[in-house]
Amino acid sequence: MIYKQTKMRNSIFKGTLLTITVFFGLFPLQMVAQIKSPKREMRGVWIASVMNLDFPSSNKLSVQAQQQEFIRILDEHAKSKLNAVFVQIRPQTDAFYFSPYEHWSEWLTGKHGTMPQPYYDPLAFMITETHARGMEFHAWFNPFRVLTDTTKAKNLPDTHITKKQPTWFMDYGKAKLFNPALPEVRSYITEVIADVARRYEIDGVHLDDYFYPYPTENIEIKDEKQFLQYGKTFSNKADWRRENINQFVAQLSQTLKQTKPYLKFGISPFPVWRNQAQDANGSATTGGLTAYDHLFADTRLWLSKGWIDYIAPQNYFSHQSDKVPYKTLTEWWAKNTFGRHLYIGHAVYKLSGKEDSKWTDKGEIKQQLQLNRQLNLQGSIFYSSKSLTTNLLGFQDSLRNSLNRHYALLPPMTWKDNVPPPPPTQVEAFCAKEGILLYWKSSQNVKDVVGYVIYRFGKDEVIDIENPSHIIAVHRQEKTVFIDQNLQGNGEYVYVITALDRANNESLGSTPTKIQYKDSGSWADFLQTFAQWANLWDKSVTP
Repeated sequence: MIYKQTKMRNSIFKGTLLTITVFFGLFPLQMVAQIKSPKREMRGVWIASVMNLDFPSSNKLSVQAQQQEFIRILDEHAKSKLNAVFVQIRPQTDAFYFSPYEHWSEWLTGKHGTMPQPYYDPLAFMITETHARGMEFHAWFNPFRVLTDTTKAKNLPDTHITKKQPTWFMDYGKAKLFNPALPEVRSYITEVIADVARRYEIDGVHLDDYFYPYPTENIEIKDEKQFLQYGKTFSNKADWRRENINQFVAQLSQTLKQTKPYLKFGISPFPVWRNQAQDANGSATTGGLTAYDHLFADTRLWLSKGWIDYIAPQNYFSHQSDKVPYKTLTEWWAKNTFGRHLYIGHAVYKLSGKEDSKWTDKGEIKQQLQLNRQLNLQGSIFYSSKSLTTNLLGFQDSLRNSLNRHYALLPPMTWKDNVPPPPPTQVEAFCAKEGILLYWKSSQNVKDVVGYVIYRFGKDEVIDIENPSHIIAVHRQEKTVFIDQNLQGNGEYVYVITALDRANNESLGSTPTKIQYKDSGSWADFLQTFAQWANLWDKSVTP
């Protein structure tokens, strides 16, 4: 029996199993469904909590209903073989967890500052359930937003940060925001985020696109006083504002590295950095709004400095866009990552056709995913969760039936760690009527192992663990036990198990384990035999 293992673990993810030799513009839409999914690819989804957009669907749900709803959301995304969720846990100076700094979110309990009753920790619950499905959990923060409607300020308790530190904030139209110009503001927000990183088993910290406010005609940012105090070395406010945001991103990056070096830190900005007409390094786009000039977010600089591990530009434009064509902007980003990961944000919600008539065909996002894979990008994040689970234009079906037919591992971040963990040992297989149970042991020198990948092969198949069609599960649980209940009839099966570390490095495969499956026996007989062998008669092992 041939056992093929390739050495793709010591370099940044640069390719996929997919080889495409036709140009994108000539690739017929009907062939998209035949594209093989790569083995390593970010497949994420944003789960928005602000205004109860995705979760919870209402701020009046009971604790039990909240938990059941989140589980349903995860189960739906697991069926689409997504491997990461980006959950908004701090939409606006509030928290979906117990925080020593900020109050419970009104989007969770209906009233700002009111904890869940009966009490539970939503963030801890969501992390546990996410990991149980083999997915990563990225904590999504909105850093500077305080209120979308300043008339609600009167409803805030006296202990709210706006009451304790009123000079830290500025109003912009109807919104209230933290003022990024103040060093104490940047430090406060950094500490709010670092607190979560210290206390919870999150996999990453994620910021959205709100830094300085999106511009509104005839409304000026009120920061003249701070410019006079802190901007004396700058000739204009724009450069000074960008430096304020740069300092915040750098400060947060350094703090997270000191807190938990393995945490992934990324940002999802407005997608156009600058147009070529404004900067020779910009994209060949003509959009009227840019992150650099209007939001004072120098996204390209953050990558070049290595402050962030990935960028997820919200490229919510179609291929037919006149000013910002999807292909043009995506190709620009592919050339401007400076060795970091690039995950494209996709506007699944536009498939409703309500905002843009060019999005009335699910083939648009299929083309986008095809291009991403042609360009060897590291993956995608979809907005929003509800747009996927409601299956707009059948796009969720397309993920399950064609685009994501097979599991994908998250691409490794080798600048954090490029040494794979040792493979599992002593893999044993046990047979019963309901399936095959696998048990294995981790190496004595486990190096930050967070999960395992289960591969299954037929009797005469080449054992190639670079082929994702053989992955039957990504297992992120402490117990080194897995039950394969999705068998394809009687016969010989061969299993190989690998280990994953926090940077998504994958170990070599375990020694192949063969088992002859027959439709006989019962779980009772099987478990007794297994328990006697492993000396693990424990309820946690029982299916």
